[in-house]
Amino acid sequence: MFAKTLIGAALATLASSALAQVPAGYPADYQKIIDGAKKEGKVVIYGATDSKAAQPLIKDFNALYPGITVEYNDMNSTEVYNRFISEVAAGGNTADVMWSSAMDLQMRLASDGYALKYKSVEAAKIPGWAVWDDTAYGTTFEPAAIVYNKRMLDAKEVPQTHADFAKLITQPKFKDKVTTYDIEKSGVGFMFMTQDARENTKFTELLNAFGEAKVRVQSSTGTMMERISSGENLIGYNVLGSYALVRAKTDPSIGVVLPKDYTLILSRVQFINKAAKNPNGAKLWLDYILSKRGQSVIADHSKLFAIRADVTGETTSAELIKLIGAANVKPVPVHPIILQFLGPAKRMAFLKQWKETAGKK
Repeated sequence: MFAKTLIGAALATLASSALAQVPAGYPADYQKIIDGAKKEGKVVIYGATDSKAAQPLIKDFNALYPGITVEYNDMNSTEVYNRFISEVAAGGNTADVMWSSAMDLQMRLASDGYALKYKSVEAAKIPGWAVWDDTAYGTTFEPAAIVYNKRMLDAKEVPQTHADFAKLITQPKFKDKVTTYDIEKSGVGFMFMTQDARENTKFTELLNAFGEAKVRVQSSTGTMMERISSGENLIGYNVLGSYALVRAKTDPSIGVVLPKDYTLILSRVQFINKAAKNPNGAKLWLDYILSKRGQSVIADHSKLFAIRADVTGETTSAELIKLIGAANVKPVPVHPIILQFLGPAKRMAFLKQWKETAGKK
């Protein structure tokens, strides 16, 4: 997939001087960051967030800070990581900001020293588990969901827990009709599955059930939902719930379950490149995304589920916690602890287990 670039249009210079002011409650010397960002004139972002979801944020950021162009490059989570690493190694231009749903790949980069240490003025407003070392920040609160075809599954068949799901897909009607991420190609898919291995005491049974069903793997959420909607697949596992819940509102074929035993919560991790060419623009963008204003756009327009507890509405952490129950919400922490499966030996062992059980054809 080629990166699609969105350019956030800059407004007139006259408007720029009138509107780009220090946000209420920020320290007065924040003006230095704004002035520095204006001189830089742009910020380059590599993101795994769909362009459609990113566009409302870019538009609002431009309204707040006119004159600063946002160059947004939309890739899948593995591409975000690989492109950054290869460009850094070649000594060429690369992103100022990295923003990806593959939390473990982001944490690998941050903990390996690629991230700038910057204490956001908004850091205290997001959960402690979503901030690491004033360097990496979680920006969303998105559930891993079970998605199914409402036309082709009876209500009594719909699984409510991970154990229900594993039992269901061993039935003959689900052979070749189950889908999930290709964990070899999808960074977020690999991360979700390794977190399942930590949370699910019957994880091996789940893998064996995938094998019996001859699971079909995909590298994108959109492809999985298209195939579930059409009936080519009947049910999908660990589908990114933010996208699925939005689609379910307009697609009568799509049903979504947030498992009642536990629901993994992903938070798209953002950090500033330590060698950013536009560091002030990057700081403005990071602070904006974590601000109440930015989080309200994330909830109301991008539909990615705001992480801040003081943002209310349907697509927010507060609403999801109420829906699932605080005890069953399992956020994946923004912390190097999630890197345990990324070491070559552990990654190979995990993929070997996957191929010998879930991946057998």
